[in-house]
Amino acid sequence: MKIYDLAVIGAGPAGIIASIRAGQLKKNVVLIERNDSLGKKIMLTGKTRCNVTNIAPLGTFIEKFGQSGNFLRTAFSTFSNQDLINFFQSKGLQLKVERQGRVFPVTDNAYSIVKVLKEYLSENKVTIFYNLRLIDLKRKEGIFQLEFENKTSIRAKKVIIATGGASYKITGSSGDGFRLAKKLGHTIIPLKPGLVPLKTKELWVKELQGLTLKNIRLTFEYDKKKIVSEIGELLFTHFGVSGPLVLDLSNKIVHLLEEYPEVRLFIDLKPGLKPEQLENRLLNEFRTKGNTELKNVLKSLLPQKLIPVFIKLSGLDPRKKVNQITQQERSLMVNLLKAFPLTVSGSLPLEEAMVTDGGISTKEINPRTMESKIIPGLYFAGEIIDGCASSGGYNLQQAFSTGYLAGEQAANA
Repeated sequence: MKIYDLAVIGAGPAGIIASIRAGQLKKNVVLIERNDSLGKKIMLTGKTRCNVTNIAPLGTFIEKFGQSGNFLRTAFSTFSNQDLINFFQSKGLQLKVERQGRVFPVTDNAYSIVKVLKEYLSENKVTIFYNLRLIDLKRKEGIFQLEFENKTSIRAKKVIIATGGASYKITGSSGDGFRLAKKLGHTIIPLKPGLVPLKTKELWVKELQGLTLKNIRLTFEYDKKKIVSEIGELLFTHFGVSGPLVLDLSNKIVHLLEEYPEVRLFIDLKPGLKPEQLENRLLNEFRTKGNTELKNVLKSLLPQKLIPVFIKLSGLDPRKKVNQITQQERSLMVNLLKAFPLTVSGSLPLEEAMVTDGGISTKEINPRTMESKIIPGLYFAGEIIDGCASSGGYNLQQAFSTGYLAGEQAANA
């Protein structure tokens, strides 16, 4: 039976670039994918536009990954965001930088990224097998034996597991890699949803489903202690809240919800105005439109969809003329505009999260090579490794950087 220099499990970003790099170093590489096509998750990222990386400096990348940040330093240095940009642009694919340093192909089409990756795989003579699900992996006398569901088997000197996390199951991320790694003696840090919408106790959110609030401040609190507070965009759903800002802050909240049954969320609908400035604005509005009903005056302050809920929470009469609103009622409105309250009780499940938080313990992987400290010749790359960052291209860069490093080190070992 043929023995490959390297078998790479999983044709996502990490597995693809690992195969390409080992192929560039003239190794005989086989890339194995359980789907019928490669790069399925890439096709979904950035709302199918593919936010491939971020132009942030190295320090920001390390900070974004929290406890896993320092572990990733060598990977990010070996194959940086600029290296990744050059990697695509050298094939004629131009990239552009958008808000917050997010990098996209100018085509606004994720397939442009996949197309370039396919070109690299082809020119580096990487063998690709589709529709193969790995069920067992053993190492005997320095050679890995890979057994597949359809009774096929492959032998290789080195193996890279890049099977992704356990989120977005439609892309083939089934968690198989974790099962195999555990069987081989690796510790799996418990898997949690990352970049995930949050559920709220309040049922009135259903009335706001589909409403987007831009440039608002979200503040999460537990026991009157501020946990995190940031400005961004929120989307109401039938079960709670989502949107870019909620997703980015969700990792911290999911961790908290393991300890506490609920977390308070306050929406500052007017973060650009201090309470006294907002009170003055209300006073001016009420003086100018003295004979107008409250529900109509609120149209200049709030989205139409939010007004009935705002009035319900304030307890005020929507038909009350604004020249009859008392100072106490005005203060109540200011408080509500500055701290619109919700109670977070949970999140959507891991299967519906954008990324997986948790995974193979970084203590058991050599950060300079991505090689297992337990099984010689076994490497890990991508989302299967513990830790995730906020959105913005950071997680894809992690996959490309760890994949590149693993492919290079496996080829040179």
